[in-house]
Amino acid sequence: MQIEAHDPHHHPEGDLQDKGLSHNAVGLFGGTVLGISSVAPAYALTATIGILVAEAGTKMAVVIIAGFLPMFFAAYAYRELNKVAPDCGTSFTWTTKAFGPYIGWLGGWAAVLATVIVLSNLAGVAVQFFYQFVGDLFGSEQLAALWENKPVNVLTCLAFLAIATTVAYRGITTTERVQFFLVGFQMVVLLVFAATALVKAGSSPTGIPFSLDWFSPAGLTVSAFIAGLSGSIFAFWGWDTALTVNEETKDSDKTPGRAALLCVLSILLTYLLVAVATQMYAGVGTDGLGLGNEEIADNVFGALAEPVLGGPLHLFLFLAVLASSAASLITTFLPTSRTMLAMGTYKAFPTRFATVHPRFFTPSYSTVAAGVGAGLFYSILTFTSDNVLTDTIYSLGIMICFYYGLTAFACIWFFRRELFKNVQSFVFKFLFPLLGGLGLLGVFVVTIRDSASPDYGSGASIGGVGLVLILGLGLIVLGLVFMFIMRARQPEFFLGRTLRKDTPVLVVDEP
Repeated sequence: MQIEAHDPHHHPEGDLQDKGLSHNAVGLFGGTVLGISSVAPAYALTATIGILVAEAGTKMAVVIIAGFLPMFFAAYAYRELNKVAPDCGTSFTWTTKAFGPYIGWLGGWAAVLATVIVLSNLAGVAVQFFYQFVGDLFGSEQLAALWENKPVNVLTCLAFLAIATTVAYRGITTTERVQFFLVGFQMVVLLVFAATALVKAGSSPTGIPFSLDWFSPAGLTVSAFIAGLSGSIFAFWGWDTALTVNEETKDSDKTPGRAALLCVLSILLTYLLVAVATQMYAGVGTDGLGLGNEEIADNVFGALAEPVLGGPLHLFLFLAVLASSAASLITTFLPTSRTMLAMGTYKAFPTRFATVHPRFFTPSYSTVAAGVGAGLFYSILTFTSDNVLTDTIYSLGIMICFYYGLTAFACIWFFRRELFKNVQSFVFKFLFPLLGGLGLLGVFVVTIRDSASPDYGSGASIGGVGLVLILGLGLIVLGLVFMFIMRARQPEFFLGRTLRKDTPVLVVDEP
């Protein structure tokens, strides 16, 4: 007779707590859409195509595939952990169960930090495209340039953050409905843009013919490959939102994992199509519309919209990036507020963070805290520096690799007693998480090594050390200080009383 430890309705870890979120509110399609929306394909593409071409030239496609692989493999680690412990704390909860409270706390801190920083960055991009759109619509260059005025920029950004906080606060079903529209719109516009660019590629002055060589890594240096890879990893980041709404999803042990994998695959296909079409139309030269031109690198769609789509249609591409940043702004509240909710529930954060709204069933205090944190971060940075947003994208890479990689290794350690039980366990609980974890660890180590140089990122440095390293590691170290304050004030979590470190029971064969 077999005794099976994995009854889907029975958690071997009986210490997981229901947080009071709404149940069965999100299906497979909804979860996939929330994941895609968090990744924000239109925003991610306009922000990273320039970085990818600057680092890898015509080899953009191969770097996109390379960035996809560690994310795809890490998604399996998330899927397996979610099957036995569907908890909205995801990375935080699972790394605590595998490695204990201190490493788990740092994993949760890095996840919260990354999302709060990216919220401010998304709002900043939304502001820029909003004014460009309005300026183009009314044919006014003054309006189009308003985003360069710092007080106007910050006030508009705070208004966008306030709207996004309100939508996220009002519940997962409101969020999901808004997302169906915003995600559908940006995907349709991206496909129309790619198709038009392919049709017009032959007649474009800077265009280049398609070549299979674009998919071969031959001729790329390791440093260029890794730098491009961190841009590509940033472009895929966010699919784990499909898993942070696991407590609100139908069949919470299966659906979120499937949604995450569907999300990563559909994003890969969209990116490859748009990247190849853009490269065939614009080429990679450094003049005119060439993607290697530094003047258009940080906003490729801003430069290509009119030449490719022409007349009033190009405004739809501006709107698509705006919709993309807005959509992502709203869904990025989901992982950060739910991680803070779990940290509050298990007493790793002050207990106020465990508050759930009685009518909307959302983490009300955590959602507002995330919005206020992002607003403060953005306001301070906008007035103190011109380059910090570039540097924060690079330093985000350090945090993303840190907590995704940590979760991939947590999966292997958590299931260590059953890794070689059968082929399925070996592939999904050991091999894929190992490949994902090692890929992310490699990017983490090389980025830390390279970013110590004062020339890295925007070239800003403090005391001869690159600002990217100071931001990326500095904020994680700041977490250590906060962690020890929490340990002094609320020791239960750190003593393993609220969330135990444990591993599932093995399947036992009895005669």
